[in-house]
Amino acid sequence: MPPAVRFGVNYTPSEGWFHHWLDFDLDSVREDLDSIAALGLDHIRVFPLWPYFQPDRAMIRPRAVEQLVRLVDAAAERGLDVNVDGLQGHLSSFDFLPAWTRTWHRRNLFTDPEVLDAQAAYLRTLAAALAGRPNFLGMTLGNEVNQFSAGPHPDPDRASADEIDTWLERMLAACEEGAPGRLHLHAEYDATWYQDDMPFLPAQAARRGAVTAVHSWVFNGTAQRHGHASVPAEHHAAYLVELSKAWARDPHRPVWLQEVGAPAPLVPAEHAAAFTEATVRNVLDCPDLWGVTWWCSHDVSRRLADFPELEYTLGLLTNQRKAKDTARVLARAAGETWSAPAARTTALVVPAEPSVRSVCAPGGTVYDAFFRLTADGARPTTVLDTHADDKDHLGARGITQVVTSEEVLQGGTRS
Repeated sequence: MPPAVRFGVNYTPSEGWFHHWLDFDLDSVREDLDSIAALGLDHIRVFPLWPYFQPDRAMIRPRAVEQLVRLVDAAAERGLDVNVDGLQGHLSSFDFLPAWTRTWHRRNLFTDPEVLDAQAAYLRTLAAALAGRPNFLGMTLGNEVNQFSAGPHPDPDRASADEIDTWLERMLAACEEGAPGRLHLHAEYDATWYQDDMPFLPAQAARRGAVTAVHSWVFNGTAQRHGHASVPAEHHAAYLVELSKAWARDPHRPVWLQEVGAPAPLVPAEHAAAFTEATVRNVLDCPDLWGVTWWCSHDVSRRLADFPELEYTLGLLTNQRKAKDTARVLARAAGETWSAPAARTTALVVPAEPSVRSVCAPGGTVYDAFFRLTADGARPTTVLDTHADDKDHLGARGITQVVTSEEVLQGGTRS
C-alpha cells in the first residue's frame, strides 16, 4: 500500500505574522499550534525570515536558531511534523533579503561566490540544529525563490539555467550535510511551469530534491478567465501535479502540493469552502501525491499595512484562532481514509523545450486541452514529446493512450 497522503498547513502566526521572530512568544505559538492540531492536520511548514536569522553574511544569530528549534519542539508536543523553509525570501508580496545582498552591497543571489557560501552555511546550520528532532521533515530551500531570477520582478538577479542548476545542487547538498536523510527539496511558483524565460526549469523541479513541489494559485489567470467554480479552477492543483510528472525520471516520484489557497475576491468568501473541497477532492485523484499543505493557517492581522487585500483572509483560522468553513473542509479530508487512485492512462503531450512552456499556462494549448479532457472525464496526465513513443516509459507510468493538444482541441485522438 502507498503511504497515506499528508495534510498540513503553512504556518502564519496569528500575532505579528512572520515578524513574530522579532518578538518571539512561545506561548502564542503554542496556542496557534493547538488550533492547527485541533483540525487533525499532521504537519506544518514554517518560515524563518532570512534577514532576521542571518543579518550579516558572517552572522547566523544563535538565538533565532534556538527559537526555531523551540517552535519545532512545540509542534512535536502536538503531534505535528515540521518542514522548514530557509531563504525567505519572498512572502505574501514582500521581499525579505539581507542588506548584504542589496543596493550598495548588490550581489547576485544565485551566482556570487560569497553569497553562495553564506547561503549554504545558513541552510546547513538550520538543518543541523533540527537534525535530531524526529518531527523535522526536512528543508525547503526557500519560498518561491525563482521569482528573484526573472521578470516580472522589478530587480531580478539574472542567472542562466545552468547556473540555477549549480545553485540548486549546492544548496540541497548543504541541507543534506546538515540533516542527512531528511526530505530536502526546493519549491517555486508556477512560472517554472509556465514562463518561457524562467531559468528555473521544469526538469529541475521534477528531478532535484526528494519530492517535486507545486504551488497552485488560481489568481494566475485561471479564475479570471474561467471563474472560481470552473473545471480549470477546481482542477488547477491537480493539473500542476500531473504536469510536473512529464519531466520526472522516476515514474512514481512523489509530488507535494505545498501551497494552495482560496484567494478572495476571485474565490468569493461564500464559495471558499466549496472551492477548497473541490480542489482537495480533485488533487487526491492524482497518483503519487505526497501531501496537501494549505495556505495558510491564520489570517493576517488588519493592524498590519500594505498587504494585497487577498492576503488578509487566506487563513483557515481567524486571528482569534476560530476555524472557518474552509478549515472544517480540510479537517474532514484529513480525517477520512482515501483509497490510492488508479493510474491516469491518458497522457497529453507536452513540449520538452522550456522556451515554449507558455503553452502550459492559462490560455495555452496544453492547458486548454488538459481541461477539455478533464471536463470529458478522461483523468489526463502529461508526457514529454521526447517520451511520447517510448513504450517502456509509458508502461512504467500506466499510460495506454497518448494525445496531442491539437488532436484534443480539434476533436481527434491518437493511440
